[in-house]
This record gives sequence, structure tokens and C-alpha cells, in this order.
Amino acid sequence: MTDTMTPSAYGVVTEPATVRLQRLLPGPIEKVWSYITESELRGKWLATGHMDLRVGGKVDLVWRNDDLTDHREERPPGFSEEHRQESLITRLDPPRLLAFGWDGGSEVTFELEPKGSEILLTITHSKLPNRSQMLGVSAGWHAHMDVFEARLRGEELPFFWRNWAALKAEYDKRIPQ
Repeated sequence: MTDTMTPSAYGVVTEPATVRLQRLLPGPIEKVWSYITESELRGKWLATGHMDLRVGGKVDLVWRNDDLTDHREERPPGFSEEHRQESLITRLDPPRLLAFGWDGGSEVTFELEPKGSEILLTITHSKLPNRSQMLGVSAGWHAHMDVFEARLRGEELPFFWRNWAALKAEYDKRIPQ
């Protein structure tokens, strides 16, 4: 990717069990890093929870997706008000790289790269066990990144669940059977 290219907002399958999403966000890199690693800031776009920033350190994530925006909307069937996950950090190079395990044996990696005054955030979710998980993860990361970008740019926050449902349907068309 050159500095003049803009990454697609949609994730792409890079290997049979891996999806990658990219987004250009306003910098500096330290600000974007803090929104990924600090519980209070991360809770504004993804999930709260303590993160012991060292390889082998514990990651506690607590999702309350209903609280990500001021929009009140119905949660899709099968989702609870709160979801919790514990994992361990597998790779770390602040403020450029963070990777940790994910439920079901998969792994998520955040990579940050300066691109002028913006930061290219690449989220790679690998070792996904099946297409259904890939659809949910793709729509989920995409919807969370939409909230993240809107927050950093000071823009109106999107509806989370409505966006997630539309994205899941779109990824169902984009990701091969």
C-alpha cells in the first residue's frame, strides 16, 4: 500500500481462516494506541477491561455494545447485554503492535503505522474456526471500527446494532462459502 492509497473500509480474507480490516485514523500514534490499550478509552469503541501490557499478560475484555453510542436500539437475538472474555497477550511492541488470544483459539492483532498525520490501523483476526465465526468477527470489527473512527474524528456516532446487522449481511455476500 502506498501513502496515496486509502484502505477499504471492508475487511478482506487474506488466508482461509484470517480476515484483515484497515482504517486510517487521526493521529498521533500514541492517541490511537491509548484507545486500544486503556480500558476507559477502549470502552468508548470496543470493550472495557484491564490489560497487563506485557507478553503473557492478562487481557480482560467486557463488552457492553448497547452503551457504545447514545442510540437506543434492539439487540439482535443471541446477544446478551454484557459479554466477557479473558485472554493473554502473545506479542507486544508499543505503540505499534499488540496481539492476544481470542475465544475459540483465534488471535487478534492490532498494528499501527504512521501515514502522514494519520495512523493506519490494521486489525487481523486469524485462526477463525469456520465461516460463521468469520462473518460475525468481520461485521463486529467493522462496526466497532466505525464507532472508533467517528469518535476520533468527532463525528456523529453510528447506530451500532443496526450497522452490525447490515455489515453481517454484506460480509455474507463478500466472504466465499
